[in-house]
Amino acid sequence: MSARIKAVVFDIDGTLLDSVDLHARAWVEAFAHFGIQAGEAEVRRQIGKGGDQLLPVFVDEARLAQEGERIEAYRSDLFKRRYLAQAKPFPGVKSLLRHVRGAGQTVALASSGKASEVENYQRILGITDLVDVVTTSDDADRSKPHPDIFEAVLSKLPGLPKEAVMVVGDTPYDAQAAAKAGLSTIGVLCGGFPEAELSAAGCVAIYRDPQDLLDGYARSPLA
Repeated sequence: MSARIKAVVFDIDGTLLDSVDLHARAWVEAFAHFGIQAGEAEVRRQIGKGGDQLLPVFVDEARLAQEGERIEAYRSDLFKRRYLAQAKPFPGVKSLLRHVRGAGQTVALASSGKASEVENYQRILGITDLVDVVTTSDDADRSKPHPDIFEAVLSKLPGLPKEAVMVVGDTPYDAQAAAKAGLSTIGVLCGGFPEAELSAAGCVAIYRDPQDLLDGYARSPLA
């Protein structure tokens, strides 16, 4: 890397927070409530996208126009009520973010979740005071794999060239969205996507989880 990395942009679900299975269950349950059959494994593969990109995979266009917002609202409420309390940080999250800041780098979050969800996540992760910049689905017209969220991050990091900003994410959608915004991505396996899929999506390096990235930081593309 010619430019030194000045900012690190973290996805949350599946990257910092062990929540992917919980999101999948909430979606399956929400779909069932509206009489839509969807398998958990099938839904799990779509987590990482926001509702705007996930819903059309399972709901036809006419019904989406009619009920899409209701399904999404039901799912959001269900997740908060039943599943959010079960979400736990992956190993090393706080230490990794502290290390990033200690290295003089800016910590940013870029999530397909809503602003209120992302606030809750920061509390659960215990990182509210370690984050400099936050972007959520509220800052973007379209969620990943579209680049909108990362373009919003860049607008909040004025003056930084794209080569000085790197993304850390757990899904191919993170890497695809980041690439469209001109950013490179480090992949983590803790969200459940296979290494081969993260590589194929363009991840420049792959680590097991935040702790593994922290342990290998000095030799990572972030250093």
